[in-house]
Amino acid sequence: MVLAALQDVDGVGQAPGFPGAMTPKPGMCVACGRPSTYGAGMEQLAPLILVDVDGVLNPNKPGAGGYRRHWVFPNGVAHRLLLDPGHGRMLSELAEAAGAELVWASYWRNRANTWIAPRIGLPSLRFVPIPSRWRPRARSSLGQWKALHVAAWIGQTPFVWFEDDPNVPSCLTQQPGLGRHLTVTVDPAIGLTRHHIEQAWRWLDDLRANPGHPGSTAESGPH
Repeated sequence: MVLAALQDVDGVGQAPGFPGAMTPKPGMCVACGRPSTYGAGMEQLAPLILVDVDGVLNPNKPGAGGYRRHWVFPNGVAHRLLLDPGHGRMLSELAEAAGAELVWASYWRNRANTWIAPRIGLPSLRFVPIPSRWRPRARSSLGQWKALHVAAWIGQTPFVWFEDDPNVPSCLTQQPGLGRHLTVTVDPAIGLTRHHIEQAWRWLDDLRANPGHPGSTAESGPH
């Protein structure tokens, strides 16, 4: 299981290669046991495009596209990936057109810059420091765990999130203080498609045209 293979890969919140001012600083609320805001005090004018890996860039059974098989070894454990090099171009074009920044939101964390980015033509990206210490017996689901830490890290910065976990949108609505955002839910069997990119672009274009619109949560279903 890839999650097990990615245990203890990078220190939480440490993004090697980026200035300290750009690196979110993790913390924990002692009273409630929840993460404090990682990016507190950070000024980010551009919207963020959050990208998951497994189920989004690495689908289970892609039926179309230019997917190529790769064997990678995070933490020394063999793991098969199905990656489409066209995804890097699609995501880069979306970010450039929208004036947005691409960020990993995956349990791969900084390892995505080693094993994923070069194979699809992306540069090294910042990443959300999602701890990989979730256990099935914990009270939160995988989607809740990811949403909790993404919300804590991102604060009020507007964002689009390409994510395959269907529980993430409802979990985000439970996180206070989020700015405008869109969760584009991707079918993990198919992966990211041009249709998902177009949905994200329409939302980002509206965000740019109406920057003063109040914060809201939106979701698009899998396609």
